[in-house]
This record gives sequence, C-alpha cells and structure tokens, in this order.
Amino acid sequence: MPLPEKIKDKLKQLPDAPGCYLMRDRDGRIIYVGKAASLRKRVQSYFREHTRRTAPPKIRSLIHSIADFDIVVLNSEAEAILTEGRLIKEYRPHYNTLWKDDKRFVMIRCDVQHPFPVLAKCRIRKNDGALYFGPYSSGMAAKVAIEFLERRFGLRRCRPQVPDAETHRHCSNDIIADCSAPCVGKVSPEEYRHRVDEACAFLRGERMELLKEIRTEMERMAGELRFEEAGALRDLLMYLHNAVREKARVRKTPKMRQDEARLGLKELQRALRLPAEPRVIECFDISNISGTSSVASMVCAVDGVPYPGRYRRFRIKTVEGADDPRSMAEVVRRRYARLLAEGKPMPDLVMVDGGITQLRAAKAELGLLGLGNLPVVGLAKRYEEIVWDAEANSGNLVLPERSAGLGVVTRLRDEAHRFAIAYHRELRRQRIMESRLDEIPGIGTARKEALLRHFGSMARLLRATAGEIAAVPGMGMKLAEQIRRELEKR
Repeated sequence: MPLPEKIKDKLKQLPDAPGCYLMRDRDGRIIYVGKAASLRKRVQSYFREHTRRTAPPKIRSLIHSIADFDIVVLNSEAEAILTEGRLIKEYRPHYNTLWKDDKRFVMIRCDVQHPFPVLAKCRIRKNDGALYFGPYSSGMAAKVAIEFLERRFGLRRCRPQVPDAETHRHCSNDIIADCSAPCVGKVSPEEYRHRVDEACAFLRGERMELLKEIRTEMERMAGELRFEEAGALRDLLMYLHNAVREKARVRKTPKMRQDEARLGLKELQRALRLPAEPRVIECFDISNISGTSSVASMVCAVDGVPYPGRYRRFRIKTVEGADDPRSMAEVVRRRYARLLAEGKPMPDLVMVDGGITQLRAAKAELGLLGLGNLPVVGLAKRYEEIVWDAEANSGNLVLPERSAGLGVVTRLRDEAHRFAIAYHRELRRQRIMESRLDEIPGIGTARKEALLRHFGSMARLLRATAGEIAAVPGMGMKLAEQIRRELEKR
C-alpha cells in the first residue's frame, strides 16, 4: 500500500535530533508513543518496505494502522525517555503494552529520621520526611549509585530499622561489603550520620571530586595495561555521572528565595561584566512541533524571580522545519522590534536556550535593530555553561555548580522550556479537536474555517447547540444537527 502524501512530506522533514513520536490512526487517536535518539532515523524506519514486510506481527499491525504522526523534539535522549513515559501515561496508547502497568521512574530514598539511615530505590515520593533524589530515567544508574555509596561510605545494607548485636550476629556485611557496622559500635552514631550526609551530598551533585578520583584511578589502571579493571571503572564513572547530573533536568525546580535571587544577580553582574545588576532578564526557548513548524516561548524574571505577567509565546512564521537558529532570530526580531515601536524599556539581559549558533543569531538581529549593546548570552544544555562573546568565541563561562548566579539562569531556562512545552500541548489538543471536523461529511475547508472563525475555538464549538451552529453562514439546521451528533459521538 503506498504511503499517503502527508506522511511522505513529514518523513522528509524529520530532524536528526532526540525526541518522542506519536503515531495516530485514521480517527486521530494516538496508538503508539516512542522515543528516539534520532527522530529522522527511527521514524523513517517504520515506513521502509523491508520493515513493512518482515517486521514482527505486532510491528506490522502498528504500521498498517498509522494514518499520521506527530513528533516532539527534545534536548537529550534522557529527556526523551522521561517524556515518553509521561505521554504514555497520559494517552494510554493501544500498542504500548510494555508501559501499561503505569510504572514510575526510579528514585533514591534516604530516611534521615532513623538512627542509622540506609539508601534504597523507590518509585513513589511520599511526604514522610525522607530525602528523595531523582527521578532517574535509568534504573541501573540509581542501582550503581547506591552500591557505590554503600561501599564508599560504609553504609549499612540490612533492613532492620534499628540494627543491634543480634542483627550483626547473622550479618557479614562489615566483612564483605564494607559496612561500618554502627549496630555494634564500630562507628559512633554521629560518625555514621556524617557518612550518610556525605552520600546525600554526592547525590545532590556537591561532591564531584569523587568522580575525579575515579577518573584518575581509571587512567592509572589503563596506564598499567589493566584494561579490564579500567573498563569497569569507566562504566562506573558513566553511571555515576548520569545519576548526579540527570536530576537537574528532571526534577521540579524549587523556588528561589528573594535574597538568593539578589545574590545571584550580583554574581551574574560580576561574571558577565555588566554595568549593573540584570534586574530584568528575558529568556527564549525554541520548540519544534512535528518537524514542520516551531513555537517559541519567552519568559521573564524580575529581580531574579519569574514574572508570569511578562511571559510571551510565539508561532514561528518565516522558518520551515526544525531550524533553531533562524527561529531564534525571528522571535528575537519580533520581540524587540515591537518594544522599540511601542517605546518600552529593554531588559537588562537577554538569554537564549542553546549554544553559539543560537546566540549569534540573536546578536545579529539585535544589531540590525540598533540594539547591539544589549547584553545577550546563551545557556548551553550539556554542561550548563554560559555562552557569551559570540563574535570572538572566547569560550564558555562555567559558574560554580551550586552558585546563586547559576541558579537564576537555569531556573529561568527551565521555566522557558516548561512554558514552551505547555504551548506544545495546547496546540496539539487544538489540532486533535480540529481534526474531528475533517471527518464529518459535508464539512470542507471553507465551512471548517467559518465555524472556527465564528466560535473562536473548538472548545466553544463543542459547547454550542445545534441552533447556534445553524446560525453560522452556510450551515443550515440539518447540517448543524449532524455536526452536533458527530461531535457528541466523539
């Protein structure tokens, strides 16, 4: 069976970027959600003739049911894994049988209220006073992190809440698993508590020197031609790096206190050599929808704290496909050309989510507007580095990991990303609802546009009576009643 032209066109415009894809049937229902390191390679693989002939029955059944698809472009493969899980839980697609148990992502729990706390994996965060780290897209990363910290800091592995000498009589963890054995007084409760605090600090990303020690040991092993041991340390380093870094992208960002925010602004002023504190910061994020159009979000912080009243969102009008630099140029041009035309004040700092190409695109547009002196920086996704001085490309600025200045910019970047994703979802729901009209006999493009123009949105049309629909020019009562029946049926 030949592919529909709509699918052929979308396949040609798929980006080589990580993200999620949503397969739909002819009724517009989402029947499968998947993730990919490269959306182009993964989605195109479904529609190859060889795949359609030789794939397992389940895959062939899925492929023959696909009438359309959407994609969501994301920043990393790890973020794609997490987004896939959320979408599957939201839509419950027919073919995602592996996720139908409503499985949650792994977290690490430490109940610091107990005399001798332990580290354990869990999947549900409770309001029980314990510390929770994560969630982690890789359960193996969480497992390796727990085992490493237990050995490194001598944390106990036994499960009694308060172990004692009788517990120790049946346990050999102090011999074979490096347990510090607080149950028989080999370390004091205070010393054991310090060990737990250090392990938790590592999970918060505050003890990165431990990773440097492992890397040094790995290089020493390799230099001594002990490649098997060096390979084991390499794998350990990879999992631990994932465990301490990934949480920053996944967990909900806590609110920043006003005093912390002002401290962060002072740090940014010094680090970026600004003439004054950047009291007003505007941050832009570009997000692709289905590879054929893009949206952008702009969020604003005043005195280091998000200010929703000044948030803006944009549909990209002049760029086809996933082209973040050109999209960034368009939205920066539109935003600041309008401020100039309305005589409104400029922000103290402009920030773009992305690296050197997005930054150069933004600076070029500001220069064309006569705003070349307006400070603008980028925030690189991979290592949370501030990209600046785009012309000289003088290198990235790395702020201390727990600094208030880094907290200000990463929170604002995450807020821009959240705002863009929310816009994604709103547009996706709108497209799904509008597609209902396409399936009603007698409704063509002109009548569909007339209905949406008259009612303003699908939500209002869904609430309209047959009489109100019939009042739209070109409808009539008979067609209005049919529209009402079809909408109620769906």
